[in-house]
Amino acid sequence: MPRITPFLWFNNNAEEALNFYVSIFKDAKIGNVSRYGDGGPGPAGSVMTAEFQLQGQDFMALNGGPEFPFTEAISLFVSCEDQSEVDDLWAKLTAAGGQESQCGWLKDKYGLSWQIIPRALGELLGDKDPGRARRALEAMLRMRKIDVSALRAAADGVTA
Repeated sequence: MPRITPFLWFNNNAEEALNFYVSIFKDAKIGNVSRYGDGGPGPAGSVMTAEFQLQGQDFMALNGGPEFPFTEAISLFVSCEDQSEVDDLWAKLTAAGGQESQCGWLKDKYGLSWQIIPRALGELLGDKDPGRARRALEAMLRMRKIDVSALRAAADGVTA
């Protein structure tokens, strides 16, 4: 059966990005790394392609140059167990030049978009009571980083 592996195109900082990502996720590792030789097109010794894994998901990375920067049209969705996990990943991925966005989305310092989403969000948005689900959705739409306790309070109709 074929495997599908996301392939990420970096300008010239793939190795730095991989080291950053594997430092953030507990179950992460860098696999095979191919480096440019004297014939280029990248600087000799720099990463051409590299395999890496985050939480069991395989990825490939390429130092391809500036022609194709990341956009929000693709993002990496991280399902978090609880608020502590959301807070930890959010802080690490927005560090040193990352940017917060809306509704649990952010861009890391390399321009890659991530969705850092607690499992509770799906539960609240899928609540059998349409009023609770609507209130949770309205609260989420006003958030940057998802705040589970604020979502639950909103779903319950508790206003601050």
